[in-house]
Amino acid sequence: MWWGLVCALVAAIAYGVASVLQAVAARAVDDDGAAGVDPRLLFRVLRQWRYVLGLSMDALGFIAQLVALRVLPLFVVQAALAASLAVTAVAALKIGARLHGREWTAIVAVCAGLALLGASAQSEGSEPVGLGFHIALAVATVVLAGVGALAGRAADTVRGPALGLVAGLGFALVALAGRVLDTSSVVAVLTDPATYTIAGAGVVAMLFYASALQRGSVTTATALMVVGETVLPSVIGVVALGDSTRPGFAPIAIAGFVLAVAAALALARFGEIEPAS
Repeated sequence: MWWGLVCALVAAIAYGVASVLQAVAARAVDDDGAAGVDPRLLFRVLRQWRYVLGLSMDALGFIAQLVALRVLPLFVVQAALAASLAVTAVAALKIGARLHGREWTAIVAVCAGLALLGASAQSEGSEPVGLGFHIALAVATVVLAGVGALAGRAADTVRGPALGLVAGLGFALVALAGRVLDTSSVVAVLTDPATYTIAGAGVVAMLFYASALQRGSVTTATALMVVGETVLPSVIGVVALGDSTRPGFAPIAIAGFVLAVAAALALARFGEIEPAS
């Protein structure tokens, strides 16, 4: 199980560095004034080398995340991914950001929460789920895309937080699909609806988060993204997928999860990084 923890931490580091690169790239792209969420935004940011490099880091993080999801409970993996904001905060020092005492405290708290989770976790559960669960994830991806499109047309005060939450739920679907993906053979992977959920929900999440990054302050949006990507899959993992803690360690796991996520929320402002001057 130790190597699953290592993979979760590698994913957090990769995603954290990618966030800085992508935030700078998204802010460097001009808003063409289109109403709502403009899918062309992804094509514009892809012309930015920082965004492409960030995507490469995302790919590394995703592979590490998939490996971690095969051996660890979702609540451990998703809390570790939320902790990527601590990595983002430290990486942001390189482009001129300043960390205050509260933020250094939050970084230490993130590490402490992950340590508690690591001590309390056991190997992931093995509750079987049927094809219906896989199909439901794919359907949820389509519904989420529609909700995100509506959120993109909401008032300015609502749009950023709503897009952040939709992006977080998209990342949650990616995690759930990665957990239940049938990897027994190439044919199984290609015929599993979870494969297409990973691709579709990943694009949905990136598009809506890129939109939130580009349009206004996204500190609240980033916080809601963290909530969306951690709480939902963690609950589903315990209720439906057999995730559990070591005997007698449930209170420690709960404390570690709350500490790690709360500290990540305290670092939410690092979801928005101004481009270097």
